[in-house]
Amino acid sequence: MKYDYLIVGSGLYGAVFAHEATKKGKQVLVIDKRPNIAGNIFTEKIEGINVHKYGAHIFHTNNKEVWEYITQFAEFNRFTNSPVANYKGELYSLPFNMYTFNKMWGVVTPEEAAEKIAEQRKEITGEPKNLEEQAISLVGRDIYEKLIKGYTEKQWGRDCKELPSFIIKRLPVRLTFDNNYFNALYQGIPIGGYTKMVENMLDGIEVRLNTNYLENKAELDSLADKVVYTGPIDAYFNFSLGTLEYRSVRFENELLDIPNFQGNAAVNYTDRETPWTRIIEHKWFEFGKDTDGNDLPKTVISREFSSEWKPGDEPYYPVNDEKNSALYMEYKKLAEQEKNVIFGGRLGEYKYYDMDAVIAAALERAEAEIL
Repeated sequence: MKYDYLIVGSGLYGAVFAHEATKKGKQVLVIDKRPNIAGNIFTEKIEGINVHKYGAHIFHTNNKEVWEYITQFAEFNRFTNSPVANYKGELYSLPFNMYTFNKMWGVVTPEEAAEKIAEQRKEITGEPKNLEEQAISLVGRDIYEKLIKGYTEKQWGRDCKELPSFIIKRLPVRLTFDNNYFNALYQGIPIGGYTKMVENMLDGIEVRLNTNYLENKAELDSLADKVVYTGPIDAYFNFSLGTLEYRSVRFENELLDIPNFQGNAAVNYTDRETPWTRIIEHKWFEFGKDTDGNDLPKTVISREFSSEWKPGDEPYYPVNDEKNSALYMEYKKLAEQEKNVIFGGRLGEYKYYDMDAVIAAALERAEAEIL
């Protein structure tokens, strides 16, 4: 059978494109090298808890069109991301807001907090030369030392003085008691997990798992008129111009025979000494209850460790510095010469994409592409 589209990868970009193409009467085959669909938003049920296997994914958007699109496939709960920062046992509210400033300095009014920040920001004069100076120029030294420095150094594996200032263009400072991290109009987690949502998107579409596209490229290419490729762009071209860099994340998961480990979905460990960046307690994404509304007796936690990416690791965050951005532009030129291949998504376009932006990009591309 000849397909109109072979879609490589069953993550959000691939699933949206596949759904749209099928809706317009096209024959579609979706393949994925993993044993499961849904890419990095894959959730696995353990003891009634939807565990985010590739890190926490919290859907948030201000784009009404995207929200209306994605809620066709799942009902979303009203989860609001309000992380907690743990600095050597001191707990702070994130993003930086009046609860944070009260705990840090004992200030009570927004005016007092603003004065304190303004006074500390004065330490940096002139253009910030690195991430450390940039952060201090935005929020002052106390917040930088306790809540930014250690976390950022673990995240990037480098000293803040060695990191470019553009990584932290701005830091949210709220002079209100509001700890809604994303502050988005629409926010939540699909009830029943992301895997179920992607399953609904791919309903009626042929999917082949455990299928490695690059190892069987010629044979798979011959099955379809066009390819939608959502894997790493440099791997597609056999790393011919060099390897694009990523940061990777390693997870240590633990099933605990207690109902509550930390009382929050996400706790960031902001000191340098704690080896993990944060701990996710998955049950709190769905308020600690199963689909019937019963309290869950056990809990699953994931400790996250940030690491340099090496071949064989899962690529997570593109390192969008000058060197890698220049290399990507060279690969993009090659990609533009591939007449029957569409490169899309986080790895295909080498960019950090929030979920709503991936959906918007896939919808836009599908609309322009599929007649």
